[in-house]
Amino acid sequence: MANIHSQKKRILRAERERLENRRYTSTIKTYFRRLEVAVGEGEDATADVEHRALIQTIDKAVKRGALHRNTGARKKSRAARVRAGQPSA
Repeated sequence: MANIHSQKKRILRAERERLENRRYTSTIKTYFRRLEVAVGEGEDATADVEHRALIQTIDKAVKRGALHRNTGARKKSRAARVRAGQPSA
């Protein structure tokens, strides 16, 4: 543990930020699984809702810095392929 006051504050802040980033990545994974299930079961309306929510969450995570923009673009592209019914390679 650090002895310097500012470093103690920085450790606490880094932990808060790490948890925030984990929330975003976890939510993205959950939406992606839901999208795959909806497409697999042939539920178009549900798949549209899940896809829209997934894209919004990815964009927000990229804007906040939780994901790199190329990672966000890759995930959105993969989601679009799943939504279109093509297998993800």
